[in-house]
Amino acid sequence: MHMNWSLPTTPPANFGAYRLPNDSLGVSAKTTHRAMRSGKSSGAETSEQLTIKNVYPLKFAAGVRWIGALVALLLLLQCSAAVAQQSGSKSQMGSKLLVATNENDGKEVQNRAVVDRSYVIGPQDVLDINVWKEPELSRTVPVRPDGRISLPLLKDVQAAGLTPNQLAAHITQGLTEFIAGPDVTVIVTTTNSQRIYIVGEMMRPGTYPLSPGMTVLQALSNAGGFTQFASTKNIYVLRQENEKPVKFPFNFKEVIKGKRSEQNISLKTGDTIIVP
Repeated sequence: MHMNWSLPTTPPANFGAYRLPNDSLGVSAKTTHRAMRSGKSSGAETSEQLTIKNVYPLKFAAGVRWIGALVALLLLLQCSAAVAQQSGSKSQMGSKLLVATNENDGKEVQNRAVVDRSYVIGPQDVLDINVWKEPELSRTVPVRPDGRISLPLLKDVQAAGLTPNQLAAHITQGLTEFIAGPDVTVIVTTTNSQRIYIVGEMMRPGTYPLSPGMTVLQALSNAGGFTQFASTKNIYVLRQENEKPVKFPFNFKEVIKGKRSEQNISLKTGDTIIVP
């Protein structure tokens, strides 16, 4: 038997078909591998992008909101401090003005009591007794309800019913028995004995202190205004003169219009304003 050991000069007809599946498989495997790597890379990139685009902006926005809130709080605290400082300054200024007004009012009352020789000291008034170069004898004393004051060396001294000058002369005479040439000054620092009364259709009727030179209109301004039933045309002042009541009419509507100004009289202690 003769065998042919020579190689064929042309490839078999199915040579390409035999290699094609292997090549296709290799290409497909490589393509699939590359796709898988590309997919993994794309997935990783997408996750990082989501982290950067979604998480970090949220944290940044939250930080911005906290910073904005802190800035707003600081501005609010500064504004509150500024308002408090302005209020404190206004309060201090108001207190200073009030003190100055009270001091001026006190000086006015004192001058009024010294200059007006017709002023009569009454119970509950406060007197400043000054003996020159005698500080132990000088003091501020109230007039007791019985009309007397207590002084060193002289004990009880009658003050009610006397003017400041009359009381000073009386004290001077009493001190001549103890010191040589006493010089005494009496000043009325508080006029608690000077009272007026407002009754009738007023919001706050009652007893009010009488300031020097107070008029009917000024007194009514202290009583909180009229009620809805007040007859402002028929107001009158009731005063005791020589143990007899005397009536002084006061037409509120006419007086505030500048008419009948003579009805706006100066009040005296014990006067009663009646608003029907």
